[in-house]
Amino acid sequence: MKSTMNYGKYFGLILLLALCHCKAKTNLPDPLEAGWNGEKVCEVLENTPKLRVLKCTFPPNVGHERHYHNPHVGYTLSGGTFRITDANGIREVNIPTGYSFTNDAIEWHEVLNIGNTTAEFLIMEYK
Repeated sequence: MKSTMNYGKYFGLILLLALCHCKAKTNLPDPLEAGWNGEKVCEVLENTPKLRVLKCTFPPNVGHERHYHNPHVGYTLSGGTFRITDANGIREVNIPTGYSFTNDAIEWHEVLNIGNTTAEFLIMEYK
C-alpha cells in the first residue's frame, strides 16, 4: 500500500510539471501565430492530424518575433543571413539554400534577416 501512495505522489508531481511546461509554452506564440510588426511571415501549406507544414518567408530586415517550436524538421528553400536570439545569447548565422535541420523543440527564439536576400523555409511540425 505504501508504494502505491508514493507512486500517486510522483504521478501528481509529474502531472503538475507537465502542466506547468505546457502553460509556459502558451505564453508565447507558435511559429504560425508569431509574425513581424503585426504581419504574418508563415503560411500553412498542409495540415493533417499528424503533421503541419509551414512556409515562412523573410525579406531583408524582416524577422520572426519571439516564439516557440514543437518538434520539427526544416528545409531552407532560399538561404540568408540571420541574427538569432535565444537562451544561448545572440549570434549571426548564414543559412545556405538546401540546408535541412531538425529540433526536438525550441523553448523560444527570435530571428531577424540581416542579409540582402529574401529567405524562405519549410517547417514540418509533428503533432
